[in-house]
Amino acid sequence: MSSSEHDLRPLGRVVRLQIQRSKLKLGEKPNRWYDPAPLLPVNELTLTPEGALARLTDGSMVVDVHHPAHPETRNLDRTNDLSVGFTGHYAAMRERYGGHLVDGCAGENILIEATGRVTQADIAGGLFIQPAQGGQPVRLQVVRHAPPCREFSGYASRSSAPAAIKDALQFLDDGLRGFYCALDEAAPVVVQLGDEVMARVSPA
Repeated sequence: MSSSEHDLRPLGRVVRLQIQRSKLKLGEKPNRWYDPAPLLPVNELTLTPEGALARLTDGSMVVDVHHPAHPETRNLDRTNDLSVGFTGHYAAMRERYGGHLVDGCAGENILIEATGRVTQADIAGGLFIQPAQGGQPVRLQVVRHAPPCREFSGYASRSSAPAAIKDALQFLDDGLRGFYCALDEAAPVVVQLGDEVMARVSPA
């Protein structure tokens, strides 16, 4: 990957990395609920063309539930290998629904510190993570925004009322809940807390 520095603009730094060990939507339809307990924060994350991995302090490797190697993979159609979110989006969610919407509870692998709203148009040219230890930026292709589900909408609004769920589904759409991405690298790469994230500047 080649990318000149002058066509990238800073977005913010990586402030949270996490692995989703198992599914977050529990129970059976139509009475499923959302539980963020399987999310595991880590200091560094290994990104591969198939998804995310994390090495724990005991040396064991944990595979994200969206990796095809996970026995209960939630990514059979390979459209959500990796995911990113932004702290500004969580601020908006908390302002509307309350403090239970802590940073990272929506389940993204990478949380980026950025104020305000980041749209898909803002990052359509890809996200570039500059490893703190140096080297070339790691490019993530932005596949699409992560559509909110009924379960997370109920968790956010703390309601099972159809009107409240519908309102939350609309509010959380268009990238507020985050974006699905894919690694635009052939070999695995490691990202860490504190790495700088940039976006490609759209041509005038």
